[in-house]
Amino acid sequence: MSDSQSPVQLYVGAELARYGFAEAHPFGPDRMDAFWQETISRNLDKQVEISTPVMAERGAIERFHTPEYVERVISQSESGQGYLDFGDTPAFKGVYEAAATVVGSVLAAAEVAINGAHPRCFIPIAGLHHARRNMAAGFCVFNDAGVLIETLRSEYGIRRIAYADIDAHFGDGVFYAFESDPDLCTVDIHEDGAHLYPGSGFADETGTGEALGSKLNLPMRPGANDEEFMKVWPEAEAFIRAFKPEFIIFQCGADSIAGDPITDMCFTPKAHAHAAASLCRLADEFAQGRIIALGGGGYNRVNLAKAWNVVLAQLCLT
Repeated sequence: MSDSQSPVQLYVGAELARYGFAEAHPFGPDRMDAFWQETISRNLDKQVEISTPVMAERGAIERFHTPEYVERVISQSESGQGYLDFGDTPAFKGVYEAAATVVGSVLAAAEVAINGAHPRCFIPIAGLHHARRNMAAGFCVFNDAGVLIETLRSEYGIRRIAYADIDAHFGDGVFYAFESDPDLCTVDIHEDGAHLYPGSGFADETGTGEALGSKLNLPMRPGANDEEFMKVWPEAEAFIRAFKPEFIIFQCGADSIAGDPITDMCFTPKAHAHAAASLCRLADEFAQGRIIALGGGGYNRVNLAKAWNVVLAQLCLT
């Protein structure tokens, strides 16, 4: 435990690192170690409360996902065969336990954030924002953010939630699951869907029905840099401020940084630090300080180590 009584809870461990795919898949199990070695080199490990990952119970996962889909993941986890989507997300033996540990660690973080012990939390292997209620997608088996949102509502009575996402890929699994939910404010800055998976997240997608106007998509051109990010972030911040959330979720994917092998964005970690600092201020103002940051994507190990650690550093500032 940190002697500085940090407000930040960090979830790291071999159980989380297991969520990754072999055979040179971009989402490999070495991602967490790359993050953690950088954390140690910056002495941030001494500024946080470190917790062991936690595996979610099936019932918690089914707050967001259909029982039929969860059963399918369990079955393919036992066999280790096939794909859980159409070719991006391979099954492997133990994939259910690994994915359930991502979800469980995020839910454990929510509990400590809500009880006030550590209102700011970071889970590096999380933010699996493409998974739908009934299927995997884009390297994502279970949508931990989606489960978190449903859990905040059903278990803690927290309704007004802001979800901010700066991963290069649009967080479609979160967006479309809550597209008609007026109590979920989403702000998503990503590479233009005309150029990058999942091919959606356009500026005119602002929610449906009663939720019309509760979602803000800010697609960026391929090659967009920090200067362009800084120009659009004030709109994102103002949008969340007007919503006055009770809880903030920050998906801080590092694949929007220059040099990622599967995207075309050119941010630096300064964009991630800026967004994190802004969201911490908003959390302090409206949400009793409660903010959970999820690592999200990022397939250049140096990039993700730097980006996630600048986010962690901002969470540590009081």
